[in-house]
Amino acid sequence: MQDSSTPIIGMIVPPAAGLVPADGARLYPGLPFIASGLGLGSVTPAGYDAVIESVVDHARRLNEQGAEVISLMGTSLSFYRGAAFNRALTAAMHEATGLPCTTMSTAVINGLRSLGVARVALATAYIDDVNERLAAFLAEEGLTPAACRSLGITGVDAMARVDTDTLVDLCVRAIEAAPDSDGILLSCGGLLTLDAIPEVERRLGVPVVSSSPAGFWDAVRLAGSGVKAAPGYGRLLGA
Repeated sequence: MQDSSTPIIGMIVPPAAGLVPADGARLYPGLPFIASGLGLGSVTPAGYDAVIESVVDHARRLNEQGAEVISLMGTSLSFYRGAAFNRALTAAMHEATGLPCTTMSTAVINGLRSLGVARVALATAYIDDVNERLAAFLAEEGLTPAACRSLGITGVDAMARVDTDTLVDLCVRAIEAAPDSDGILLSCGGLLTLDAIPEVERRLGVPVVSSSPAGFWDAVRLAGSGVKAAPGYGRLLGA
């Protein structure tokens, strides 16, 4: 039974269905998560523009449903206009709800810093425009983006269909292009990366920060529950 003192974590997610991402049940079985769906049409700046103004309304909705911590679980949604925008969006969510709030972009930054990753190889699902915005965001946050290898996907539902072998290969190609990197950022919250992370870390010997697992890790830390992730999903989740 879940401890009633554990805060309910609300998640604003890109798909319209508004389901809690599947990683949550594997990483933190039994923790209380709820979600609200934005209805993102495409993983492109135009797609983000169409939904970004509704983020604060979704935060209010989750607050009304009992959330005590809120995370915007979309990496590119929160980095695509830069670091200042990510901070302003987080502040607007907090102002509207009075709750501790975060974003997936904040989560990956916190994860990279926690693991001491300063020079980061990028492995993403994105098109070139979004990759360039990610690199600019990381640089604004004081990190050094190295080479980027990407899948060029724009479909929201298509992200979850990318298999583990493809993700491992993508990370290998990213490190091969920037072998002096301290670690890898595997970016896009829609990718299912839990099985890829330990394999990449074993094979390449560098830490991997992946959007969705980092998002859960960050939100659970913000909630102050002290709950650790289930073992076996990489260095960040084991920290």
